[in-house]
Amino acid sequence: MEVRFLSLGSGSSGNCYYLATKTCGILIDAGIGIRSIKKVFKDYALNLDTIRAVFVTHDHADHIKAVGHLAKKHNIPIYSTPEVHAGINRSYCMTEKLDAAHTCFIHKGETIGMGDFNITCFEVPHDGTDNVGYSIQVEDKTFSFLTDIGHITETAATYIDRSDYLILEANYDEAMLRMGPYPQYLKERIAGPNGHMSNREMADYLAEHFPAKLKYLWLCHLSKDNNHPDLAYKTVETAFMQRGIVIGDGGVQVIPLRRTTPSELYCLK
Repeated sequence: MEVRFLSLGSGSSGNCYYLATKTCGILIDAGIGIRSIKKVFKDYALNLDTIRAVFVTHDHADHIKAVGHLAKKHNIPIYSTPEVHAGINRSYCMTEKLDAAHTCFIHKGETIGMGDFNITCFEVPHDGTDNVGYSIQVEDKTFSFLTDIGHITETAATYIDRSDYLILEANYDEAMLRMGPYPQYLKERIAGPNGHMSNREMADYLAEHFPAKLKYLWLCHLSKDNNHPDLAYKTVETAFMQRGIVIGDGGVQVIPLRRTTPSELYCLK
C-alpha cells in the first residue's frame, strides 16, 4: 500500500504533517495558519475532505493554531490526551474553541484504528501541558513522529527502534545556541531535559542505536536562529559515517524539513 507523507511546516513558526493512503488521511499537528494549509493542499492537489482527524502532540501555539477552524468549518475531530485538550482549551491562540463533538481522546500507550492506520500515542519529555509522540502503522510500514523532545527516554527509544520512517527533532546546534542572542533563561530551557534536542544529541543517539528497518529520517523543528539545514544534515552525516551507516543510495535517506515552506510529497511504497 502506498503511503504519502508531506511536511506543511516544521519549526517554531508552525508545525503540520500530512500522512495519507488512497482512502484516508490524517494530520499530525495543525500549527500553521488555515490559509496556508488550504494553499498547500490546493498546490499539491490534495483533498482536505479526506482528512479523518488531527492528532496533536502538545498544546503550544505552533502545534494547534488551526485546529479550531479544522474542527468547526471542516468537521474534523481533534485527538489528543485529556491533558493536552485542557491546554488547548486554555490557549490564547484558540480563537475558535473546540466543542465536545470534535474533542476526542487518546491515551498514552493506547492504539486506535482509523481507516488504514493504527495510531499509538506515547509520552515524550517536553514542557507543554502534556506531550506525546505518535507511532503510526500502515500495513508493514511504521512512521514515528517525535517533533518536540528534550531527550530520548526508554519509551521514546522503543518507538524509534520500530520505525521504517522517522520524523525526529533536530532543533539546535549547541555552539549556535550558546553564542546566540537568546537570553540565558531561554537557552537553558531549550537545552534542558524537557526542552528541545540538539543536532548532536539526536545524531549521536541514532548512530549508536540505529533502527534496523529505517529507510527515511526527516529532521524536524529546526530553529531559525540556532540551526541551519546544512549543519543539521552534516552533523548526522558525520555521526553516521563514524559508525559505518550509509546515507543516500543504498542507505537511509536523511532530509532536513523546511520551517515555513512545504516539503516534497513523498510517495512511499
